[in-house]
Amino acid sequence: NTDRMGKELWTDGEEGELISLYTGFNEQDEARYVVEQIENWISQGNARASIAVLYRSNAQSRVLEEALIREAVPYRIYGGQRFYERLEIKNALAYLRLVTNRFDDTAVERIINVPTRGIGGRTLELVRQVARDRNCSLWEASVASVNESLLTARAANSVLAFLELIDGLDESCRDLELHAKADLIIKTTGLIPHHEKEGGEKARARVENLEELVNAAGNFDVTDADEDFDSTSTQFLAAFLDQAALDAGEGQAAADEDAVQLMTLHTAKGLEFDAVHITGLEEGLLPHQLSKDERDGIEEERRLLFVGITRSRR
Repeated sequence: NTDRMGKELWTDGEEGELISLYTGFNEQDEARYVVEQIENWISQGNARASIAVLYRSNAQSRVLEEALIREAVPYRIYGGQRFYERLEIKNALAYLRLVTNRFDDTAVERIINVPTRGIGGRTLELVRQVARDRNCSLWEASVASVNESLLTARAANSVLAFLELIDGLDESCRDLELHAKADLIIKTTGLIPHHEKEGGEKARARVENLEELVNAAGNFDVTDADEDFDSTSTQFLAAFLDQAALDAGEGQAAADEDAVQLMTLHTAKGLEFDAVHITGLEEGLLPHQLSKDERDGIEEERRLLFVGITRSRR
């Protein structure tokens, strides 16, 4: 780096192992290889907590998490949440669930006003009351509230807009492949600009996670579903949602459980481990695609990689 501060690097430790490099065929192959190396390390009597898997962007954790869950290796996202527990992913999945099943009250509660569309707490409570009184779903209560003029004109228009949005999404994505359904729903609902309002690195991470959800749906097309399902069918989408719910339900390792540590390179600063895997070393990930647009971008990416490499004790 041209602007690095002058420093003399030294160590009084013993010479450790050389860095090894594995070129994965794709991200699934990379994750499989990393988990194999982890299992070899553990089989030699080493603790899982002595291992770190590092990545540039939060969205990269999904494939690694799936590979670890498949092999029943306990893990923990250090300083963050698991992929399917992240706010933006829960929001997108709620839309997908509602397109599949209008009677999913949890999904309605979650996204009836996300992004904000003028449906406040008072309106939602009125809809809930209708649902309780008539022993029906929130969706049916919303339809009744609009049709029977149980809401103010403004609130009724907002609720109607929500109902029409979901019905329109159902119609629009009926014949699409699963990943195209996910992409259309994320873009049409305005989730990306909604989460971009946060600004900064957090907003960027949320958008990358939503893009990764589309990748997850695309991979599900090929690898995870029953061959009897048409990949454009509602059953196929429901199978994907079931798998996402299963992965979300696994739960991170308990605080006192010996577990592999997953984290971003930023989060890893100041920590050290006996075995370190740095994943996603490719143009666009590390160095990140946005680094090309900034004057010192590539130098910052180099510093981040240096942080990653030096997390290894030996």
